[in-house]
Amino acid sequence: MGNLTLPLSRRPGVPYYLQLYRHIVEEIRSGGLASGEKLPSKRALAQHLSVSINTVDTAYQMLATEGYLQAVPKSGFYVCPLPQLQTPPPLPEPEPASPPPEPACRFDCSTGSVDTSVFPFATWARLTKDIMYHEPQLLHHGDAQGDLCLRQALCRYLHQFRGVRCLPEQVLLGAGMEYLLMVLCSLLPEQTLYAVEEPGYRKAWQAMENCGRAVVHLPVDQGGLSIRALEESGAQCAYVTPSHQYPTGAVMPAGRRAELLHWAAAQEGRFLVEDDYDSEFRYSGRPIPALQGADYGGRVIYAGTFSRSIAPSIRIAYLVLPPSLLPVYRQRFSQQSSTVSRFEQHTLWRFIQEGHWERHLNRTRNLYKKRRDRLMQSLRNTPVGPRLQVTGAEAGLHLLLRLENGLAEGEMVARARQQGVALVGLSSCYYDPSLAPPATVLCGYARYTEAELEQVAQALGHAWQLEGPVHPS
Repeated sequence: MGNLTLPLSRRPGVPYYLQLYRHIVEEIRSGGLASGEKLPSKRALAQHLSVSINTVDTAYQMLATEGYLQAVPKSGFYVCPLPQLQTPPPLPEPEPASPPPEPACRFDCSTGSVDTSVFPFATWARLTKDIMYHEPQLLHHGDAQGDLCLRQALCRYLHQFRGVRCLPEQVLLGAGMEYLLMVLCSLLPEQTLYAVEEPGYRKAWQAMENCGRAVVHLPVDQGGLSIRALEESGAQCAYVTPSHQYPTGAVMPAGRRAELLHWAAAQEGRFLVEDDYDSEFRYSGRPIPALQGADYGGRVIYAGTFSRSIAPSIRIAYLVLPPSLLPVYRQRFSQQSSTVSRFEQHTLWRFIQEGHWERHLNRTRNLYKKRRDRLMQSLRNTPVGPRLQVTGAEAGLHLLLRLENGLAEGEMVARARQQGVALVGLSSCYYDPSLAPPATVLCGYARYTEAELEQVAQALGHAWQLEGPVHPS
């Protein structure tokens, strides 16, 4: 019984049976207890360790269940033979996939952020709690396209506020726009050539390339995507952001929109992907109607997300598929489960249905407009204000800042970081960074108060004065 003599810890913590179990496992693995060796009876071991028989019995039963011991009727417990496992060679030290992140800045003015302090925590929590307690059926699988109630609510909203014409069966919900773009790639022929905007949304074209699809990058001007370049590219599908081009903020005029729809209708198999990513945040004039509402040929695939209007972690995005693509989707995806939690779907549905979303949008739209105005005014009042050109301010949650005092984009970003402000250069939105205009950065403003944005402007004004060059590392 020597191998089973162990000092049991009498302090609260690990139970006796678990201590005994672990000790016997270690003895078996180390060879202290040989294969076929009989263990002491439960009564004898209990007396030896001064514990109850139930403690020993629990440990023995656990060991037998896991295959360490074999119980032989009217005889006792015996050690089972264990296969000798080869010790694998040590793994090489992995090389870092990317350089270590830079220290966090006081102000992160990169794009895509919102003010989480205005999130309707109380309302969202109340709805979530109510749904979880009273709708247990949501634990089961739902519709692959998303639950009908949310798709119906989306159809009503999109028709009323964006002029989108669709039925619930055309709506597909998914966990983020990148995921839905990958789904879309599987609905179109593999040889489809995709045209994307240059500059544009990097994650969109990366999602297409990750699916093995060919992508061509076409220039944009003040009116959006160049139709001439699109015609010459040979593309069959064009990804566009006509209501608020990302990142330039350009709004596609009516004439260009008509040309784009004409291009799609000119040949069978052509489609437009209209990403309406932040259409809720327009600060002057009437909202620009969605391109999809003027499409009578079923060539526009409308895309939207709740990441900007509610919170980035609300990973609910949607596609409105043309009728011609629905049979393909049902054939390939109808047996799959939705990638969005049904509890979250129903919380969002209630949030929309009860009017909370519309009130939230009105509140945040007014809030972000004030912040935009404060940032722009504060920038004008800095020493570099006269040489700072601001564009893309009519909508969205970021500005484009172009500085005309000799500083390059990299120097602007480096100097800003030294003053505690993180910015993104416009060149990061280009497939070919050499095509980017000089000395232009993106500056998001949604997540900070007016007082904090005043500090951001002062920091940038100080950073971009030319007392001495600071070069990026």
